[in-house]
Amino acid sequence: MKTIKFQPNLVPLVLSGEKTSTWRLFDDKNLSVGDEVSLLNKETSAEFAKAKIVAVREKKFGELTDDDFFGHERYESTEKRYETYRGYYGDRVTSETVAKIIDFEII
Repeated sequence: MKTIKFQPNLVPLVLSGEKTSTWRLFDDKNLSVGDEVSLLNKETSAEFAKAKIVAVREKKFGELTDDDFFGHERYESTEKRYETYRGYYGDRVTSETVAKIIDFEII
Protein backbone atom coordinates (compact mmCIF):
# COMPACT_ATOMS: atom_id res chain seq x y z
CA MET A 1 0.00 0.00 0.00
CA LYS A 2 1.22 3.50 -0.82
CA THR A 3 1.89 5.83 2.09
CA ILE A 4 1.67 9.55 2.72
CA LYS A 5 3.58 10.99 5.67
CA PHE A 6 2.45 14.01 7.66
CA GLN A 7 4.25 16.17 10.17
CA PRO A 8 2.95 15.40 13.71
CA ASN A 9 1.26 18.80 14.05
CA LEU A 10 -0.89 18.01 10.98
CA VAL A 11 -2.18 14.62 12.22
CA PRO A 12 -4.99 16.13 14.36
CA LEU A 13 -6.07 18.32 11.43
CA VAL A 14 -6.35 15.27 9.19
CA LEU A 15 -8.24 13.26 11.81
CA SER A 16 -10.69 16.11 12.48
CA GLY A 17 -11.45 16.47 8.77
CA GLU A 18 -10.08 20.02 8.66
CA LYS A 19 -7.19 18.92 6.43
CA THR A 20 -8.39 17.03 3.35
CA SER A 21 -5.70 18.07 0.90
CA THR A 22 -1.93 17.72 0.73
CA TRP A 23 0.67 19.05 -1.67
CA ARG A 24 3.48 16.78 -2.81
CA LEU A 25 6.51 17.80 -4.84
CA PHE A 26 8.66 15.39 -6.81
CA ASP A 27 6.05 12.59 -6.40
CA ASP A 28 7.95 9.32 -6.70
CA LYS A 29 4.92 7.20 -5.73
CA ASN A 30 2.69 8.12 -8.66
CA LEU A 31 -0.18 8.95 -6.31
CA SER A 32 -3.40 8.75 -8.33
CA VAL A 33 -7.18 9.07 -8.00
CA GLY A 34 -8.63 5.90 -6.49
CA ASP A 35 -5.48 4.91 -4.61
CA GLU A 36 -6.05 3.76 -1.05
CA VAL A 37 -3.16 5.01 1.06
CA SER A 38 -1.86 4.60 4.58
CA LEU A 39 -1.42 7.92 6.39
CA LEU A 40 1.66 7.96 8.61
CA ASN A 41 3.02 10.22 11.33
CA LYS A 42 6.36 11.30 9.87
CA GLU A 43 8.18 11.24 13.23
CA THR A 44 7.02 7.81 14.40
CA SER A 45 6.10 6.11 11.09
CA ALA A 46 2.92 4.95 12.86
CA GLU A 47 -0.22 4.70 10.76
CA PHE A 48 -2.96 7.01 12.05
CA ALA A 49 -5.56 6.50 9.29
CA LYS A 50 -6.29 5.12 5.85
CA ALA A 51 -7.56 7.33 3.06
CA LYS A 52 -8.72 7.23 -0.53
CA ILE A 53 -7.43 9.76 -3.04
CA VAL A 54 -10.44 11.46 -4.64
CA ALA A 55 -8.78 14.13 -6.81
CA VAL A 56 -5.33 15.01 -8.12
CA ARG A 57 -4.20 18.06 -10.04
CA GLU A 58 -0.84 19.61 -10.78
CA LYS A 59 0.21 23.24 -10.73
CA LYS A 60 3.47 25.17 -10.55
CA PHE A 61 4.29 26.10 -6.96
CA GLY A 62 4.47 29.78 -7.85
CA GLU A 63 0.98 29.69 -9.41
CA LEU A 64 -0.95 28.36 -6.40
CA THR A 65 -4.05 30.44 -5.64
CA ASP A 66 -6.52 30.72 -2.76
CA ASP A 67 -8.60 27.93 -4.34
CA ASP A 68 -5.66 25.54 -3.95
CA PHE A 69 -5.74 26.02 -0.17
CA PHE A 70 -9.19 24.41 0.23
CA GLY A 71 -8.67 21.63 2.80
CA HIS A 72 -5.02 22.64 3.25
CA GLU A 73 -3.31 24.61 6.00
CA ARG A 74 -2.40 28.20 5.20
CA TYR A 75 0.92 29.98 5.63
CA GLU A 76 1.46 33.44 7.07
CA SER A 77 3.22 34.50 3.86
CA THR A 78 4.41 33.23 0.49
CA GLU A 79 7.96 33.28 1.88
CA LYS A 80 6.91 31.05 4.79
CA ARG A 81 5.33 28.58 2.32
CA TYR A 82 8.59 28.37 0.36
CA GLU A 83 10.60 28.06 3.59
CA THR A 84 8.35 25.21 4.79
CA TYR A 85 8.60 23.24 1.55
CA ARG A 86 12.33 23.83 1.23
CA GLY A 87 12.58 22.31 4.70
CA TYR A 88 10.86 19.19 3.31
CA TYR A 89 12.48 19.02 -0.14
CA GLY A 90 15.61 21.19 -0.09
CA ASP A 91 16.66 24.20 -2.15
CA ARG A 92 15.35 22.72 -5.40
CA VAL A 93 11.88 24.13 -4.58
CA THR A 94 11.25 27.11 -6.87
CA SER A 95 8.23 28.87 -8.34
CA GLU A 96 8.54 26.51 -11.33
CA THR A 97 8.43 23.32 -9.23
CA VAL A 98 5.30 21.28 -9.95
CA ALA A 99 3.07 20.69 -6.93
CA LYS A 100 0.77 17.70 -6.98
CA ILE A 101 -2.39 18.73 -5.13
CA ILE A 102 -4.01 15.63 -3.64
CA ASP A 103 -7.49 15.61 -2.16
CA PHE A 104 -8.33 12.64 0.06
CA GLU A 105 -11.08 11.20 2.26
CA ILE A 106 -10.52 9.16 5.40
CA ILE A 107 -11.89 5.61 5.01
